[in-house]
Amino acid sequence: MALSGIQIYKLLPRTNCKECGFPTCLAFAMKLAAKQVELSTCPHVSEEAAAQLAESSAPPVRLVTLKSNGYEVKAGNEVVLFRHEKTFYHKPGLFIRVKDDETPEQIKTRLAPAEAYSVNYVGIDLTLDGFAVQSATGDGAAFAAAVTAVGEVSQRPLVLMSRDPDVMAAGLAVATSETPLIHAADGENWEAMAALAKEHHAALVVTAVSLDELAGLTEKIKAKGVEDLVLDLVGDNLSARLSLTTQVRRLALKKNFRALGYPLFVAPANGEDVAYQSMLAVQGIAKYGGFLVIDYFQPELVYPLLVLRENIYTDPQKPIQVQPGIYEINNPTADDPVLVTTNFSITYFSVANEVEGAGLPAWLLVSDAEGMSVLTAWAAGKFDAERIAKDVKRFGAADKVSHKRIVLPGHTAVLSGELEEELPDWEVKVGPREAVDLPKFMKQVLA
Repeated sequence: MALSGIQIYKLLPRTNCKECGFPTCLAFAMKLAAKQVELSTCPHVSEEAAAQLAESSAPPVRLVTLKSNGYEVKAGNEVVLFRHEKTFYHKPGLFIRVKDDETPEQIKTRLAPAEAYSVNYVGIDLTLDGFAVQSATGDGAAFAAAVTAVGEVSQRPLVLMSRDPDVMAAGLAVATSETPLIHAADGENWEAMAALAKEHHAALVVTAVSLDELAGLTEKIKAKGVEDLVLDLVGDNLSARLSLTTQVRRLALKKNFRALGYPLFVAPANGEDVAYQSMLAVQGIAKYGGFLVIDYFQPELVYPLLVLRENIYTDPQKPIQVQPGIYEINNPTADDPVLVTTNFSITYFSVANEVEGAGLPAWLLVSDAEGMSVLTAWAAGKFDAERIAKDVKRFGAADKVSHKRIVLPGHTAVLSGELEEELPDWEVKVGPREAVDLPKFMKQVLA
């Protein structure tokens, strides 16, 4: 049972050294009891006390990691219900499912474009995380052939899906993943599945029709020595699934109920169409899914899911940033202008994509504005003439051009006079307010 704040306090050094970042050991103990800090933050806790505090210091949702040939997919270790409270850390893995009633060649043909899929989103390469293989035939040889076919296409982590321990054993025997995820243990097969998971160092999905039964199964399986568990909640519709996932997350975080403190598995039932699967995946990304499976690989389906996942699992208090510096667009020469923007990634890519797409060469000076957009940074005093001038000098912009023309974003026209004073050798222009108007401005004004 988890310890209270007072019980934790009695095991701490009680020196009030403040090295943990809190004014007193009692304050630290209360935060530790609430799962808001880690025990390692205290530099003076004894080994004996650390052992006693292990349960209270452990994350309320266990971290489960799937590994395969250098690829990793992690889920769990989350400590809040809502991302604005802190942030979410481990993005749910997205897997494409195939079944063993297809031939190996059909499987390879279907998975090849999914394996190769990669799209750049604000400087981040979005890809799929792995593949799931489900037994539809109930035949171990067919299942093993399907697993082998997937392994010949991809080295990413695997999810193996069968309730038959013999079929699962055949698939595990040929799987190349170091730590696959096997689905699923239930009230009838849990002992055999637990033995397979332990033998092959696999994570194990546990499924049941009620939370009480699910909690009972996880305790039994954990007693068999299998620690990496994932929960599959059976819900008849999206509303039921949402209710169950929220209950599990609240029990784990608010009640410290260890029997349900595991990542969640989300997969459609057989025959569910692409629209329903997309809604199920969206719900899983937004509400606590850890490993998500869909049956269809379509770029128009996968891309919005990956973008949504990136947005949900981005710290809302830390904007996505690009590295400040000077970037070359379309191989600029010394006669081309210097455009200025901030290092907020969406702002940078909006400007860069418009200029690049128009085929116009330019130097893009990305000023350090602490990840804020142009107007936000200007209002906060993080994007002004002095900072821009410093970055012009810091990144050697004058050495790259012969005609010293610098273009400010239109929303910050008020800075033009100040920038002329800071950079007397430069011609300061005020560009358009919107990035989409940059190509026309460059052709008509800067030509």
